[in-house]
Amino acid sequence: MPIGVIINALSVVAGGVIGALLGHKLPEKFNSELTKIFGVCSMGMGVSSIGLMKNMPAVIFAVIIGTAFGLAVNLGGMINRGAVCMEKPVGKLFPNKNKSMSREEYMSMLVTIIVLFCASGTGIYGALDSGMSGDHTILISKSILDFFTAMIFGGTLGMVIAVVAIPQCVIFLIIFAAAKFIFPLTTPDMIADFKACGGFLLLATGFRIAKIHDFPVADMIPAMVLVMPVSWFWVNMIVPVL
Repeated sequence: MPIGVIINALSVVAGGVIGALLGHKLPEKFNSELTKIFGVCSMGMGVSSIGLMKNMPAVIFAVIIGTAFGLAVNLGGMINRGAVCMEKPVGKLFPNKNKSMSREEYMSMLVTIIVLFCASGTGIYGALDSGMSGDHTILISKSILDFFTAMIFGGTLGMVIAVVAIPQCVIFLIIFAAAKFIFPLTTPDMIADFKACGGFLLLATGFRIAKIHDFPVADMIPAMVLVMPVSWFWVNMIVPVL
């Protein structure tokens, strides 16, 4: 039973709805400054995950090649178009009341949040661990952070944040179902490198949330797919001949 996945999705829904309904009552400075803090928290989680890295060349290679592939196929553009399609019906029912944010800023922030909720290393690993071992601790812990993150961004972007729980739930359920086939093929070092790769995405996401630099986080997602095979190849094929 994917209890962790369900709890995580419900935390995003609850946080997004509460933020959308009550967030506009908070001072604008409160939301903007707290948003920067969430960016810093994302950076901190990223740095912490990067510290788990076991095979630096493999992780760096996966991040660079994965991002290059994402840019080549315009994955960020695809996700952005998907975000627009997702936002349109919600925007008609619950118009965004934040008039201080331009349309470009709004969509950029929405894509960042989609990546943060749906493609973080913590979430993907948590779904893997939950599906393989039945231990939902990682996803439940993530749910606490996601609840408050969704609540703050719900106040900024509106009810669309709650809808992000749908693709998040679908992605994590697929990973949960596939865990029994994936997890036995991994090693502790591969998992550590996977978390480190997710850490780079979290770090880049934090920079975007804090509006320090607009990294192409959506285009970096293929790195999460590449990193474990590259880590295995590095350890078993490259290291022995060095």
